[in-house]
Amino acid sequence: MGVPKRKKSKSKKRMRIHSHKKAILASRPCPKCGAPQLSHRVCPKCGTYRGRQVLIISADE
Repeated sequence: MGVPKRKKSKSKKRMRIHSHKKAILASRPCPKCGAPQLSHRVCPKCGTYRGRQVLIISADE
């Protein structure tokens, strides 16, 4: 079993951790309203999913 001979410095540890960046989520336009929408999720602007009205979004803004 491998055991490190020396302690890893804070900078080396942080450089390793910060190299793992989060992936940017891909969005696509909603087919009904054209607003950016994440795949397999309800559109936040019009409330539709796969051509059906799922949520009722009020225009009180």
